[in-house]
Amino acid sequence: MFKKVMVPLDGSKLAECALPYVEELAKGCGTEEITLVSVTEQVRAQVRGAPEAGELFHSREDPHVQRGGIETPVVFGKKEKQAEKYLHRIAKRFKDSGAKVRIEVLSWPPADSIASYAAKSDVDLIVMSSHGRSGISRWTHGSVAERVFRASCVPVLMIKAPGCVEGI
Repeated sequence: MFKKVMVPLDGSKLAECALPYVEELAKGCGTEEITLVSVTEQVRAQVRGAPEAGELFHSREDPHVQRGGIETPVVFGKKEKQAEKYLHRIAKRFKDSGAKVRIEVLSWPPADSIASYAAKSDVDLIVMSSHGRSGISRWTHGSVAERVFRASCVPVLMIKAPGCVEGI
């Protein structure tokens, strides 16, 4: 039933609480593809000097480079590379699952990027962790999981973090 499962991860132990559930889904539901996703902010800067200097710092999503000026806007891919390295490390966990494991690094904002990617990629299920906050705590800290749930047309399985406190 859940052939394509997507798992948004942000590098935190909280986000990784969803992984054992994904492993069980892969075994019990005949999951064919697991997509591990991380969302990063693009780090932008101005490079002084020759416009060609900016070429060294482009991410795979090549931004528009202004070639005529003294300063060239560029996107540094450091956070993207860190996210890819992290996702590759997590992907090893699923090598014996029988499912194809993909990694994808998306750009900010997180909830919209996750929901959009899931729709475009025909994902059957999004599995993600949440603090399980409610009330004022949720309002002050925000909830990417809740925003994904509201923005997505794809079913979302939310895993409450171990040790979450009732009514927070």
